[in-house]
Amino acid sequence: MKAKEGFKIREVCGEKIIVAEGVNNIDFSNIISMNDSSAYLWESLGGKDFTCEDMANLLTDRYEVSYEQALEDSKRLAELWNSAGIIDK
Repeated sequence: MKAKEGFKIREVCGEKIIVAEGVNNIDFSNIISMNDSSAYLWESLGGKDFTCEDMANLLTDRYEVSYEQALEDSKRLAELWNSAGIIDK
């Protein structure tokens, strides 16, 4: 997987969101809110090819969570990101 070009994380009123930059990506009907862990993953993985296993490793390195739980959460997050159209699988 890889994050699509033109999507950046920004903080707006204390909340982290993914925004599309550039005329071709403007779609205000689909704002993607991020919690701290998903924002951490987005920032850590930006511009790189990654797997759900890579995401799980980042989560276990930073948070007190089992690898199994981190992998399950990573798979769910990857599906959400894919459905939102912000990553290429």
